[in-house]
Amino acid sequence: MLLQLLADFLSLITIGMCFVLKIPQILNLLTAKSADQISVVGLLLELTSYTVMASYNFTNGYSILSYLEYPVILLQEYILIFLVLKYLNKINTFSILVSILYIAISISFAMQLIPKVVLTILAPLCTPISVSSKVVQLVAIFRAKNADTVSPITWFISAFTNLTRVFTIWMDSADILLLGNFIISVILSSSIMFSAIYYRRHRVKQN
Repeated sequence: MLLQLLADFLSLITIGMCFVLKIPQILNLLTAKSADQISVVGLLLELTSYTVMASYNFTNGYSILSYLEYPVILLQEYILIFLVLKYLNKINTFSILVSILYIAISISFAMQLIPKVVLTILAPLCTPISVSSKVVQLVAIFRAKNADTVSPITWFISAFTNLTRVFTIWMDSADILLLGNFIISVILSSSIMFSAIYYRRHRVKQN
């Protein structure tokens, strides 16, 4: 009983923090008016992972508190992707058509117009997709040797909320797929956070 109360409390904290997860990154972009160190591929992979996992949890009827952060993060992700595409001058007919296709597929998953078994197949792929999105972002930082547009706060929140999810998922469903995804995400989000901090401090010292 006590552990369940703790799990619910951590879920609320996680959801609350996720309301501002991408805000520091969005503000960084608005201030810099540049997206040079942000990986579009990484963002799209992240979007794919969040969408599949939100749909997977929803269609499996899991407790809403165990995955509410996904739709919350997705809303911020849409804004972030829009800003990145805007600053990279990549908003065009193709990107609009892809957006429409994405919306159609997402609705089909939620309404189970696409068989739920497809999500069961896709869910395990979210771990490598999530890993890839973060690795791509790490590579972008290393190549640029600069992290001015990357928010360490965003990645700290990401690491922390993923860590709390390890416990809450274990308490709620003990779903191995979800647990594996969150554990790996903790490690990689922390890596991006520390890399961003390092390159920011390194740049300051050079200046």
